Amino acid sequence: MKFFFNSVKLSNGRSGVMSLAACGMLLALDVILGMFTLNLSPILKIGFSFLSVAAAGMLFGPVAGGTVGALGDIISYFINPTGPYFPGFTLNAFLSGAVYGWFLYKKPVTLLRSVLAKTVVTVLVSLCLNPLWLSVLYSKAFFAVLSARIFTNLILLPIDFLLLFGLLKVMEKEPLFHMKK
Repeated sequence: MKFFFNSVKLSNGRSGVMSLAACGMLLALDVILGMFTLNLSPILKIGFSFLSVAAAGMLFGPVAGGTVGALGDIISYFINPTGPYFPGFTLNAFLSGAVYGWFLYKKPVTLLRSVLAKTVVTVLVSLCLNPLWLSVLYSKAFFAVLSARIFTNLILLPIDFLLLFGLLKVMEKEPLFHMKK
C-alpha cells in the first residue's frame, strides 16, 4: 500500500487519501462502463471502459493506471463473468493502464499523444496479447482470432481516438487536474 501511495500523485502534486479515493472512483467507473460492453462473440467485444483507465493513467501515472485496469478486470469478472477467468486478461488490463500512464501522465494533451497511446494499446493488447490468450483459452488458431479482431479494431480505433482525446481535453481544462509546468 505504501508503494501505491508513493507512486500515485495527482499531476498537481496532491497525494494520499485524495488520490486513493479518486482511483477508487475511476475503478468503480471502469466496472460500470464494463457492464455496458457489447459482447458480439467470445472473441469480439466493444466497450468504453478504457476511458476510465486512461484517465487514471493520465492523472496518477502508469502504476495507478495499471492497478485500476487490473482491479477493474478482476472486480468485473466477479460481478458479471462473461466466460472463464484468465489471468492473461488481467495482465492486459494492467498493461493498458500503464501504457496510458506512460504516454499521458504529466504531459500536455495533444491529439498525437492520444493517438499514440491508443494505438500502442490496440496493437500490443488488442492485436497481440488478446488473440494469444483467446487462442489458448478456446483452442483456436491465433491467426483466425487475430483476423476477426483486426476488422473490429480498425473500425473502433478512430472512434476511440476521438473519445479519448475529447475526455482528456475536458480533464485538462478542469482546475483540479492542472499540471505543473
